[in-house]
Amino acid sequence: MRHRVRAVLLAPNNTTLLIKRIRPGIDPYWVIVGGKVEPTDASPEDALRREVREEIAGEAEIFNLLHTIETADERQDFYLATIEKWSFEDRTGPEFSQEGRGEYILEEIPLTTEALDAINLLPQEIAAVLREAVKRGDLFAAG
Repeated sequence: MRHRVRAVLLAPNNTTLLIKRIRPGIDPYWVIVGGKVEPTDASPEDALRREVREEIAGEAEIFNLLHTIETADERQDFYLATIEKWSFEDRTGPEFSQEGRGEYILEEIPLTTEALDAINLLPQEIAAVLREAVKRGDLFAAG
């Protein structure tokens, strides 16, 4: 079973960092920063810190596990984390240099239900979890 980790990154000014994916023949969609846990990672949290460094050249402070989505062949853990500084230009992830992967655009999205409703955040299950947490004010209390 593949294990992936993702960081709901709470940035200054009540925003979150998402990656907009643009691929030929597919409507644009947004994903949460993260990726696969590698055998060399000491823990899922270490894998997540590595992925944040690779994808946005930032350092995340991880607070807690927000949500897990599990299918027959994959587990995705979504952690709540804060981030103060990042540099998308300095990213080093191997996926960014692979041909045919499409575009990756880092966007800072306000953490409001209106802003989340305006984008196609995938997977849809985590989009619903985020919307509910924003409505309740849970994200800001944790970060």
